[in-house]
Amino acid sequence: MPTLASLHFKNRIYYVLLAAAGLVALAGIYAVHMMEEHGHIISGMNNQIVWGMPHVFAIFLIVAASGVLNVASIGSVFGKVIYKARAPLASLLSLAMLAGGLTVLMLDLGRPDRIIVAATNYNVTSVFAWNVLLYSGMFSLVILYLWTMMERRMNPWNKAAGLAVFAWRFVLTTGTGLIFAFLTARQAYGSALLPPMFIVLSFAWGLAVFHVVQTNIYSWNEKTLNPDILKRQKNLLGIFIIGSMYMVATYHLTNLYFSHQTGFEHFILRDGGIYPNLFWWGYVLVGNILPLALIYLPGLGKMKCVMSASLLVVLGAFSLLYVFIIGGQAYPLNIFPGYAVVSAFGDGQIASYIPSKYEIMLGFGGLAIAFIITTVSVRVLNFMPQDKPYISD
Repeated sequence: MPTLASLHFKNRIYYVLLAAAGLVALAGIYAVHMMEEHGHIISGMNNQIVWGMPHVFAIFLIVAASGVLNVASIGSVFGKVIYKARAPLASLLSLAMLAGGLTVLMLDLGRPDRIIVAATNYNVTSVFAWNVLLYSGMFSLVILYLWTMMERRMNPWNKAAGLAVFAWRFVLTTGTGLIFAFLTARQAYGSALLPPMFIVLSFAWGLAVFHVVQTNIYSWNEKTLNPDILKRQKNLLGIFIIGSMYMVATYHLTNLYFSHQTGFEHFILRDGGIYPNLFWWGYVLVGNILPLALIYLPGLGKMKCVMSASLLVVLGAFSLLYVFIIGGQAYPLNIFPGYAVVSAFGDGQIASYIPSKYEIMLGFGGLAIAFIITTVSVRVLNFMPQDKPYISD
């Protein structure tokens, strides 16, 4: 049992962390105010790079919000008891990250009030309009799913709600991939592999985030996770990491097969400066090889190793998204194959981009919102996984 002194200490740490997250969120709001007052000219974005650092944060949060529900689906849909005990926490994380990611997207508009125009003038041919329904549908279904878990009289509806969430999260992540796959003005995109690639990436990123949160919750409550449960979860994370590497490799190898895409691939993988460095060192090494080593090498695979591997997966995710989103826009569109296109508007030139402090503040503001929602909810309600008691040696 924790002592009274340790409880007071943890209470202080809790409020300090909550206050720090609040300050980060306020910094994000300040960044929004500055970009609304002065325009996006104060950001690093320009006519070529229209999706910048805030979108890296937003896409990560949205994709991971879908992937973390995989933990809940394994329990509710496939009947695995140890994962079913984690379904409430996974659902909470999904809501928190989806809220944080969508907040960043909304506030990056410069004129957030113009969302009313999008809501009242629905364009059925726009994938962005589809995502308005997908995101709101996800919120509604996950809340309903949580209700069937948290209230006893709604328990009979739990599996049906779980199946609905299971299907909807696949559709939602497919929609996120289609945002890029349907773009015709960026040579890096326009591939049918992007929706399934985002789905597989969501598995690894969501489970990595879940591991980080679960580890901290167990530590906060001075409890030890059963080694058998840890082994299953870390092996599952390893499988998802391998699957992610396979899909990313397939995407790039497919591009290399087509002659009109080789220039872009050489830019991303070899000649593009920061982009190949982030891809090979940030995503491949830090985000994949090192986590797999921490998970599978003999003598490793313990709680701290899995925690470290999960954090590295998250860092690798940000590296990949930076390369994919910003590098994909920086490379010029090959409008006239075989000809050099030059104009005063920068046609045919590689675009430059340096993220501003306002973009970084806005992105971390989204993370802070997800952190606040999670920590307050875990503190107020019972989201602690209810496993059989385990006593460590």
